[in-house]
Formats: sequence, structure tokens, C-alpha cells
Amino acid sequence: MTTLLDTINNDPRRTAVLVEDATPVNNHEFRADYEARRKIFPSRVQGFYRQLKWILVAVLLGIYWFTPWIRWDRGPHAPDQAVLLDLAHRRFYFFAVEIWPQEFYYVAGLLIMAGLGLFLVTSIAGRAWCGYACPQTVWTDMFIQVERWIEGDRNARMKLDAAPWTFAKWRKRLTVWTLWIVISVATGGAWIFYFADAPTLARDMVTGQAAPVAYFTVLTLAATTFWLAGFMREQVCTYMCPWPRIQGAMLDENSLIVTYNDWRGEPRSRHSKKAIAKGLDVGDCVDCNACVAACPMGIDIRDGQQLECITCALCIDACDTVMDKVGRPLGLISYSTLVDFEHHTQTAKQQGRETATTEQKRVSFAHIARPRTILYFTLWAAIGLGMLVVLFTRGHLDVTVLHDRAPLFVTLSDGSVRNGYTLKLASKTLDERPLELSLEGVDDAVMWTPESETRSRQLAVMVPPDAVRDLRVFVSRPPGAEAVSFTFLVTDPESGEAVRSTARFETGSR
Repeated sequence: MTTLLDTINNDPRRTAVLVEDATPVNNHEFRADYEARRKIFPSRVQGFYRQLKWILVAVLLGIYWFTPWIRWDRGPHAPDQAVLLDLAHRRFYFFAVEIWPQEFYYVAGLLIMAGLGLFLVTSIAGRAWCGYACPQTVWTDMFIQVERWIEGDRNARMKLDAAPWTFAKWRKRLTVWTLWIVISVATGGAWIFYFADAPTLARDMVTGQAAPVAYFTVLTLAATTFWLAGFMREQVCTYMCPWPRIQGAMLDENSLIVTYNDWRGEPRSRHSKKAIAKGLDVGDCVDCNACVAACPMGIDIRDGQQLECITCALCIDACDTVMDKVGRPLGLISYSTLVDFEHHTQTAKQQGRETATTEQKRVSFAHIARPRTILYFTLWAAIGLGMLVVLFTRGHLDVTVLHDRAPLFVTLSDGSVRNGYTLKLASKTLDERPLELSLEGVDDAVMWTPESETRSRQLAVMVPPDAVRDLRVFVSRPPGAEAVSFTFLVTDPESGEAVRSTARFETGSR
């Protein structure tokens, strides 16, 4: 079966580029892995996909910038920030959910779900993540918009870039760079608010009382945002990001990608009316290069699918605007699968372009439900459901027992044997908890703590709210006792919740 990647690699236009760009070295031909950046000046476009991108920019930035300021009442012993990565106290808070260090598997599960979600989206709609939600794309869109506000659209920016450095040029460029810096600082500033109480940290930042690491983090993130979104832009996607190389394995002949429908557009003609009057066969493409001017990656989608394409669909909006002006059906450039493209190509050859264009308007969602996407979604949903079940059924009490290693046991003056243990009692509630500690599996054993020499089979222990208490416990048995495994039982008398942990009592006998 022919895959999309095979089609791209076998494209004669791609082969021609490889041969043309090759440089003979030691009787072998190699293509350079990197070329100097050619500045790209995307033109302003209007249309459905441009509006969709602006909506997503507003939503994503709104979530990113305002989430740290949402309050969530957890009582007097816990922070009231809804989303907080409290590294100092080793807690992750997400609204009503609190993640402890030993529960980091939740974070691992979320990362796996994010990866599977990316695979799912890519297999359905190509590089939709890159074109609509990637931070590099979002901030680059904002930076380009700032350029348009200050310097003008494509032609004006190209003219200004080529002009000598006059006062007017310096004024415009400094204004653009200043606004970029403001956006970049806001980027770094929002990030640090996820790691500390946002209002308190904001006050400390303004008054100069924040920790040096906070200023360093903001400076680092601001500098990288300013440089990557302001000056590198498409080079980040082409050379730095590994996803363009990986996504080829995620695509198949049923994946939606931005496609130039050459069965309808070729042969191109800038003067279609004159060509038709002469009896020549012409396509719908008027060779206006509007799609090229609109592309933030600077590629020509008419050359076929390319590694640099981020599937932002701005070329679709640009082309649809031209088709509307010349009175031709929209969709010369459209989202399409390889299966649909080949079908429309055959229809155009056998029944004509008009029939194929009519078929193209029929929207089909059959490509969504197929074995690959079903597998991705099933795995994604199974991991999410499993995490929810574990999350809502987990207890609020935990105990870990550490046996003393040196010495393993001590023989007392009366011949009895004593073992020492360190118990870590974790209470995940926001109130102080009275707990009861008892022994199971050793009827002849007693225990005590260094603070109290009273020997008993049961101890009362107070554990602070939302904390771990380290408790030293000694357990002794009569002379002649054999080594045996037993259990520490921790019970909350108020809620009835109980947890157990198995330990080993050593006596030196086998």
C-alpha cells in the first residue's frame, strides 16, 4: 500500500530539488542540512482558519496567563491557589486534586496521555498541533501581528527591511522590539506564578524581594521567547523541533493534510479568459502566489506536501479569497486525505474537473474512525479512566516502614530481642488526625517509642494535617523468639480508614 511518506519521497518535483541543490564532494552528492535564513514576510489574510487561529490564541493565552490567579479554598493548612506546582513542599495542586511525591505516576500518566493525544490528532489532521496550538506558533503569530501594526503589511515590511537605517526605521523597529519584550516578559512572568502563590510572588517581584531564581527564570524565558519567536521563527520548526521528522510515521493515506488540488488547478494561467478564448485547457489556479505570500514558513504548497508545512491552513484562506474574486469554487487548496485526492484526480480525468469539484464538496468523516485512530483513542481513554479510578478510590492515609540496618536487632539484658523501625505516617487530609498504631501477626510482641517507655501493643499517634510524620518505634519479643514477618496496622478511629505495612522481626535465628 502506498503511504503518504512514499508519495512525498517519490514526488519528481522533490527529486528535482534534491539534484539541483546537491553539491559534489569526493565524487558523492550531498545536500546541505542547513541553509542561511531567508526572511519571510507573511501577508495578512482573512478567512475561517485565520479566525479560528485567533480564537485559539486568545483561549490558550487566557488559560496560560490567568490560571495561576484562580483561587481554590483548601482550608487553613494548604495553599488557596487552584493550580500550583509547590516544589518546595513537594506537592502538586490541581483544583481539588493534590499529588504527593510518591504519586508522581499521575504526572507520568498525564504525559503519556499528552503523547497519545498528539499521535491521535496527527493521525487525523496532520500537524494540527503545530499549526494551531504550539507555543512557538502562538507567540510567532503575536509577534507578526505586532509587526503589521507598526510596520504595515507584507510589501511595507519588505520595503522597510531593505531600506537604510534612518530615524524612521529605527523608531519602528525599536517600537516593535519593545512590544516583543513586553510580550516575552509576560510569558516568563506567567510561568513562574505556577510555582508559588501568584499575588505574593507578583508583589515580591515588583518590590525586588523575590528570590534571584525568579528573576533569572523570567529573564531566561523572556530572552528565549524574544529570540525564537522574533528572529528564528520558521527555523525553530524546521531545524530545532523533532516533530516534523516524527510526524511522517504518524501520517497515512487517510490523514487530513493541507493539499493543493492540482487536478483542478493545473495548468495554471494568469490570463485564463484569453487562454480559454484560444481553446486552451486551463485550471483554476491563476498563479497569483497568494498562498506563498500568506505562508509563515515561506513554502509553496503547490509543490506538494513538505516537511516545513505546519498545517496552519492560511494558504487555504488566501486561495479561497482569490477564488471568490475570480468567481471559481472555493477549495482549490483544502484539507484532504491522500485517498480522496487520488479519487478526485481519477474522477477529474474520467468525468471532468466540474464533477470532481462537486464531489470534493461532500464532507466525509470516514477517515476519523480507522484502526490506527481507534487504537490511539482506546489507549488514551484507558489510561485516563484508569487514573480517574485510582484517583477517586485512593486513601488518605499511608504508612511506610523502614527497618534499622545497623544493628538489625539488639539482645537486651533480660534476654529479650529488640528491633528498631522508622514509620513514615502520611496523612493526606487537611486536618490534624489522631491515629492508632497496633501490631498484627506477633502475639508476644510489645512496642514503645523513645518519647514514652510504656510498653504496649497499641500506641496513639497525632499526625499533622497534610504532612508526613516520622515515628521511631521499638518492638521487642521474649527470649528464644524466632524471626518472623508481622504487620503494623494504622487506623483512623474517626473515619475507620486503615492501612497496613508488613515488616520483618529479626532475631539472628534462621
